Amino acid sequence: MSTQSTPDLDDAGTSDHPSRSDGFVRGMSGLIGGPLGDHATALDRPAGRERRFWTAARIVLALACLTLALHWVQKSPCQDGAWQNNVQYTRFCYTDVLALYYAEGLNEGKVPYRDHPVEYPVLTGYFMGALGLPVHALGSDDPSINQGQWFYNLNALVLGALAVATVAVILALRRRRPWDAALFALAPALLLTATVNWDLLAVGLAAFGLLAWAKRRPVVAGVLLGLAGAAKLWPLFLLGPLLVLGLRANRLRAAFTAVGAAAVAVVVANLPAAVPYRENWDRFFELSDTRPIDWGTVWYIGRYLDGKVGNDPAQLGPFEWLNAHIPALNLLSYALFGLACLGVAALAFLAPRRPRLAPLAFLVVAAFLIFSKVWSQQFVLWLLPLAVLARPRWGAFLAWQVAEVCYFAAFYGELLGAATGRPVFPEGVFVLAAALRLITVVVLCGLVVRDILQPERDPVRATYADDPDGGVFDGAPDAPWLPWRRRRPSTAEPLPAAG
Repeated sequence: MSTQSTPDLDDAGTSDHPSRSDGFVRGMSGLIGGPLGDHATALDRPAGRERRFWTAARIVLALACLTLALHWVQKSPCQDGAWQNNVQYTRFCYTDVLALYYAEGLNEGKVPYRDHPVEYPVLTGYFMGALGLPVHALGSDDPSINQGQWFYNLNALVLGALAVATVAVILALRRRRPWDAALFALAPALLLTATVNWDLLAVGLAAFGLLAWAKRRPVVAGVLLGLAGAAKLWPLFLLGPLLVLGLRANRLRAAFTAVGAAAVAVVVANLPAAVPYRENWDRFFELSDTRPIDWGTVWYIGRYLDGKVGNDPAQLGPFEWLNAHIPALNLLSYALFGLACLGVAALAFLAPRRPRLAPLAFLVVAAFLIFSKVWSQQFVLWLLPLAVLARPRWGAFLAWQVAEVCYFAAFYGELLGAATGRPVFPEGVFVLAAALRLITVVVLCGLVVRDILQPERDPVRATYADDPDGGVFDGAPDAPWLPWRRRRPSTAEPLPAAG
């Protein structure tokens, strides 16, 4: 494998100004006087020449802290655990973190997997125990403290730190485009779902894994992605784009190294629970295998349509039939996801220019959510950093976030209706909100595919020569076995900015 130049993670070069390069921001900037002028004092000036304290990076990090603080306030009505009169639904403050402190026996000092089956992958279970058992011990010595509240706030602190760290990773990967990280920092979905569950644990580990890959440390990247996959399975899907791009760029050694390190990390993380407590460890896989169609998925939308178009109530529609035959539902869901992954791989090979890593990663994770039988409200956190790295354009991103907010509100209405037995609104309202979320994610996927097929539209390549996240792929020519490809030098010039 030939030696390549170090990845473009420094401050050299011209910084991006969204009020000039992003059509949506340029239009909105008219409300405050128009785009940034040529002689303005730029907040995102390279660090060596910056004299202001409030650089772009520091502003974005502060905005992330503000978003997380507002999230904590939004969840505060539920922190005492006294959920009377369905306050967790009427105030939109339900969180698994608090509910499962009791449901998983942490309040009784039960050790995850040893004393109680856990419905999540092992690293999430370990995380729950690492924070919950000390809180239980403290509460046993001092009965006056509210253990559930302490547990939630401790989790909020750690998960919030991981969210801020994710913003810092995006800033490190986009030193010439620091305002891209504001998409994540200001995302309404982050404000609403940050501590609904422990998804930010996997998000943070996966982000550091991508940073390690960008810095050409495949072993570290593999270990971090493997640990992230031991918290939630989706980060393991990022290994597929690494292999595909490794094949196209003739850099398979690094890709295989990362995959091997990830496999070792997953095995090592699982062994302490899987070997001595196999039945309790297997609970996650059992639930995944037997779970029926869940709220908000494409399959749920199909079940609703079954009820609208079916003429014979005694005859099951296709989606109702799938819900009654879970193995067939599982097979179809996995098959569609597999076909989508093959499509992403074909796109990577057929694109006129080798795609960047982030767009392929976004497409794979989005495909999993689109065809999954479960799409929980907080799963939006999986896509947030990948969407920012893949396509940092404000217009489509905000449209997606509006759809996520609508789904969030409709979902809590559905929960309240199920709890009280009195529907808050017609079922069609919730299905419409779910459909809008699905449509906006599909549209984002379409825009990412368009940018891959027309790389001159890629806003990141308008600023960087190739792929700042690519690690050994950055600046690499196509593999020799692709004779119809024009070999691309490592010192490629940046593409012109898209209008």
